[in-house]
Amino acid sequence: MNNTDARMRKTVLFSMILVPVIPFVLVILVGYFYSAISIEARTVETLQRIVNDHRHMIDTFLRERRTNLEFVIHTNSFESLRRPHNLAFVYDNLRGVSNAFVDLGVFDENGLHVAYHGPHQLSGKVYKEEPWFVGVMQNGVHISDVFLGFRGYPHFIIAVARQENGKTWVLRATIDTYIFNDMVGRIRIGKSGEAYIINNDGVFQTAPLAGDLLLQPDPNRSLYLMPHDGIKTFMSNPNIPGVFQPYFGRDAYLYATTWLEEKPWLMVVRQEKKDAFRNLRFAMYLIAGIVVTGLTAIVGLAFHQTGRVIHRIKRMDAEKKGLENQLIRATRLAELGQMAAGFAHEINNPLQVIRGEQALMEFIITEMREKPEGIDDGSLAELEDSIRQMTVQISRCSHITQAILSFGRNTEPDMEDIRLDDFFAEIIAMISNKAAVHGISINQRIGGDAPLIHGDKGLLQQVLLNLLNNAIDAVLEKHGSRGGEILVYAGRAEDGQVEISVQDNGAGISAENMDKIFTPFFTTKPPGKGTGLGLSVCYGIVENLGGEMSVSSHEDAGTTFTLRFPAAGK
Repeated sequence: MNNTDARMRKTVLFSMILVPVIPFVLVILVGYFYSAISIEARTVETLQRIVNDHRHMIDTFLRERRTNLEFVIHTNSFESLRRPHNLAFVYDNLRGVSNAFVDLGVFDENGLHVAYHGPHQLSGKVYKEEPWFVGVMQNGVHISDVFLGFRGYPHFIIAVARQENGKTWVLRATIDTYIFNDMVGRIRIGKSGEAYIINNDGVFQTAPLAGDLLLQPDPNRSLYLMPHDGIKTFMSNPNIPGVFQPYFGRDAYLYATTWLEEKPWLMVVRQEKKDAFRNLRFAMYLIAGIVVTGLTAIVGLAFHQTGRVIHRIKRMDAEKKGLENQLIRATRLAELGQMAAGFAHEINNPLQVIRGEQALMEFIITEMREKPEGIDDGSLAELEDSIRQMTVQISRCSHITQAILSFGRNTEPDMEDIRLDDFFAEIIAMISNKAAVHGISINQRIGGDAPLIHGDKGLLQQVLLNLLNNAIDAVLEKHGSRGGEILVYAGRAEDGQVEISVQDNGAGISAENMDKIFTPFFTTKPPGKGTGLGLSVCYGIVENLGGEMSVSSHEDAGTTFTLRFPAAGK
């Protein structure tokens, strides 16, 4: 494969890959972009819905436990509930409603634990200074934070107060922290989703999945511990040094936070980003597979089609080359047709000489037969001279026919170095009689520094003969049989190239026809006098030989066709 074929193959292959790949990649990118937005939005919406439902469940749990205690305190008197068997009966009923109740206690307005039913010995203890007691005495209802208290283990209480006979008394229940913790953490979103609650100070009220972090400060509280309405979602990448590093890790998380209504606790729900957006990751892998498959198919098809296209182009080039050769041969035959009269005259002259010499030889031979004394030296010399003359004329005819055959022969291009002075002599010899018959003088001027040119002699001969025939026609159109002149010039141009020109003083070319002069089938000659192919074929021949062809003309002032070729060896 030559360099031209290799470049053409690369160009076709690159085009066949690039053209489909650009829209394919754009469609994939746009599709992925909008799919990612849709999946992310759907994931966030799903998380918000789950968080909202979970918040509602927790708020309902706390509200129901508070309502249970409010019902008890408003349907029983202080004196009734301080009796152990009555308090036990109420406790059993509460346990029947929810097993989250751990114990039940009654307090007077001074914070004295006057009655208790549960697993601990708490009767008689004073809670007047405890934050929960202060809160319930002020507000009538209080849900505490998780604390240790007298029990020594984490728990939280729900307390309600009632005015009776001018005195305030309190009913308090302890909520099972493990049941509450399990209820909060029951949320499951994917493989890594979890929920936990922190208070206003950022302290864990339920244990996260990390382990025993209950009542410990949340190291990530600065990310979300702030007032806000509804559900807030965001993406963050915790990076907590120290003991919490293994738990919080370095992966990004999708967070959703919301404040409870029954208690100023913040519920935090989070899920690892890679888990939350696993559908997006799957879509990404699927799209990547589609891209790889598509690109592989495009490249494979491009290679396959490139081979077919290159084969077809080569076949078309071969057909084009064949058509070009046929066209060149046709124009050669047309040129031969135009020069036929000149060739007939060229051949007729030596034939007439041969005929005259033949008559002379026949006369001498007849005379020699009639002389009995034998062969005369003078007659023999005349015979020898006639034979020599006939040989010269036969050789002359041979040269003429060889030139005609050489010009009309359909041969492959034969590149060689051409000496212009010898070459011009051959060309002008072929056209000189035609020009002389019409009274046209053909002059040639070859610069002494005119270098050789490298090309096909037959093709270049065809170009110059066409230009000379056109020049003869243009001269005849203006001058008739007198005053026509044609100048053939060759020399070195300023840039070192070889310049060849054919100049005439004929009719010239009009301005409107100058742009069409090299167009196929364009001719200014009358019907039957030209096909319009000569100059277009010549233009193609010159380009194929690596040269340039141009024309300058003024109407009624003549035309000059200029050829420029690289010098041989350049």
